Amino acid sequence: MNERNGISAPPPESRQSRIFEIPIELGRPSELLERITGWVGGSGASKRVMYVNAHVLNQSREDPALRSALEEADLVYCDGYGVRLAAKALDVEIPHRMTGADWVWDLAKLCEAQTSSVYLLGCEPGVAAQAALRLRRKHPGLRVVGSHHGYFEIGSGHDERVIEDINARRPDILLVGMGTPKQELWVQRNADRVDARVVWTVGALFDYVSGRVPRAPATLADNGLEWIFRLAIEPQRMWRRYLVGNPVFLSRVMAHARQRHSASSGS
Repeated sequence: MNERNGISAPPPESRQSRIFEIPIELGRPSELLERITGWVGGSGASKRVMYVNAHVLNQSREDPALRSALEEADLVYCDGYGVRLAAKALDVEIPHRMTGADWVWDLAKLCEAQTSSVYLLGCEPGVAAQAALRLRRKHPGLRVVGSHHGYFEIGSGHDERVIEDINARRPDILLVGMGTPKQELWVQRNADRVDARVVWTVGALFDYVSGRVPRAPATLADNGLEWIFRLAIEPQRMWRRYLVGNPVFLSRVMAHARQRHSASSGS
């Protein structure tokens, strides 16, 4: 929290663009991280943080439960160039891109400084624990109070035991990386049941932090072409998302843009 002359500064004002009716934050990554970590000292219900990319927005058009989870989140940010291209096509303000493999280290630094604790939930067995080790290696003061894989069914007995473990450890921030839509639906179902101030969906973040999956070269990532690298290293898992999903997303954006143009022309 920034203070001057003993007076707390107000949090940055929230500004959003709406893409497919999902409100997406326009603040810079540093501003959003400050707002999210600022929730740690609050009270009341857990805050829900989620992201959108072309894949998530595609699925939100087909899955009402996912769309509802995104609409009801406390903060939704852009994690993909497809969202920025969509904003441009729809003539709305373009959000900044906030990718997990970058912000996680800034989050670790902020949490280390304010002694906030985190719990890592998701990915295959052992991956979250390895990610926790690498985070602590760079930030020895970071309090990672627990980790668990994400290979269990929502609502199962295993799920209940995971919630019990989280509540026993009481993390300030719970990072949930199970893939869409499972992670968003898990958060929607359990955010009010877990003893954490912030519950945050993070996709495949732990794969990158653990070193299990390499990051794309900067020349691709900085120009919206990271998907080519991901397709090359994980073709069986990613081909449908990119080779089918990307054209579907573009067609939906164009159709929505035409609808908006027709509506504005007729008004």
